[in-house]
Amino acid sequence: MSGCRPTETPIDPNKKLENITKGTFADVQQYQRLAGRPIYLSYTYPDIAFTVSIVSQFMHKPFEQHLEAAYRILRYLKNCPGKGLLFKKGENRSVKVFTNADWAGSIVDKKYTS
Repeated sequence: MSGCRPTETPIDPNKKLENITKGTFADVQQYQRLAGRPIYLSYTYPDIAFTVSIVSQFMHKPFEQHLEAAYRILRYLKNCPGKGLLFKKGENRSVKVFTNADWAGSIVDKKYTS
């Protein structure tokens, strides 16, 4: 991944990941390692949390398009070294949260994702 081309977004906005029945299977163990590691990073990089949650839905039966989406997260992280949340000890903090829901946006089960 050291020679990969960085990307500006953690997920391709024009692609929706779905359960597919045709195509090339990805190595399940490789995919689980690749998709599992960013779960920890999503605590300090909240901008990848949504993408990590989507990619994690295909741990049981990943195809090549799912593997490509997991690699895209790494390419995005390569583009933003040093960015993330850093909380210093003893500081007063105030957190504001904004969220949006994608009603029935999942192709797989028609559930919403927020």
